[in-house]
Amino acid sequence: MPAARSWYAPVVARLRTTNPYVVDSALAVLVLFAASLQWMFPDEGDDPLSLAGWLLGAATAVPLVWRRRFPYSCAVAVSAATTAMAYYHAPPPDVLYGGLVVLYTMAAQALPWQRRSMLAGWLLGAVLTMQHKEHSEPFEYAFHITGMICAYGLGVLARVQRAYTAAVEDRARRLERERAAETARAIAQERSRIARDMHDILAHAVSLMVVQAEAGPVVVRSDPERAEAAFDAIAASGRDAMTQLRRILGVLKEKEEERRGGAVRPPQPDLAGLAGLIAQVAASTRLRVELSVRGRPRPLHPDTEVAAYRAVQEALTNTVKHAYASCAQVELDWAEDELTLTVTDDGAGPAGSAGGHGLIGLRERAAACGGSAQAGPGPEGGFRVVVRLPAGADREAALG
Repeated sequence: MPAARSWYAPVVARLRTTNPYVVDSALAVLVLFAASLQWMFPDEGDDPLSLAGWLLGAATAVPLVWRRRFPYSCAVAVSAATTAMAYYHAPPPDVLYGGLVVLYTMAAQALPWQRRSMLAGWLLGAVLTMQHKEHSEPFEYAFHITGMICAYGLGVLARVQRAYTAAVEDRARRLERERAAETARAIAQERSRIARDMHDILAHAVSLMVVQAEAGPVVVRSDPERAEAAFDAIAASGRDAMTQLRRILGVLKEKEEERRGGAVRPPQPDLAGLAGLIAQVAASTRLRVELSVRGRPRPLHPDTEVAAYRAVQEALTNTVKHAYASCAQVELDWAEDELTLTVTDDGAGPAGSAGGHGLIGLRERAAACGGSAQAGPGPEGGFRVVVRLPAGADREAALG
């Protein structure tokens, strides 16, 4: 069987790519040759070959050249020529070569009513012809009827196979388009995440550095120790920003490194780092920051931990850059299925707070985790950022 497929498959593939008229013309010549054999070598008692018989035989073969472009017209022409041969005893063929090809073609390509009517017509015509033929044997009925049904059945199989192949190819194309769209969405989401992280890191670090740089010249002569501390804070902020940027940029090569050397992704910031973040802000600026926690803290999904850390970082960055505040309050309220982060300051609030890039990124980050974020004036003045993130066990298990 494998040996047979080794030569059969290339032949079928070559025929499918060949010009249809070339293949069908060769088929028509073969049918005419096969039908002419019984006339060129007649059995004893058969009608002799005549010019009319040969022309009618040619009429059952020549229309096959257009069997794919005009299947029903071809079938009608072959049917008419075969009927004439049987009527005029020209002589009628022992095997309905043209009829078998027509029935196959109709079953494979024609409309339902066309192929059904053609099959019924050929079966009825074969039975009537053999009834009027002298000395018709019972096996002739079985031979012709079985041959026509088999040819029709092969055509049905070819049509089903063609429809199945088209469906598989269409599904493959659809899956490829969906895969490409999913890849594009994943790339866009990853780019957006990296852009948010880089904005949060750079905005936070640069804000602290600007505050210290502005304070440095003021105290460089009157208070050298404080000036030195300001420059140390600038250097520390820069080093921290560089460390986090290297971590973010490393994500871009993470998949390639994992494929080559099994590199492990560096840890992302989490809620455990909030105390260090608040201490850094307090040490680098004159802003007094207090942290309060209510409820029972518990581990969250890594993406939720990063979102919570970045939310506090962005809120404090806006306070340092825009609010001109003297103090800020960071509150973590742990509920059964939700963590609420609230950052409130006593400043004037950032300009354009409803649509700033940082606050937009904060909302996007919270939404990506199934949460929400709001920013606006506080109830007692100042500016307030409220972020709600899922903390339920079912939600975290689903994300994990």
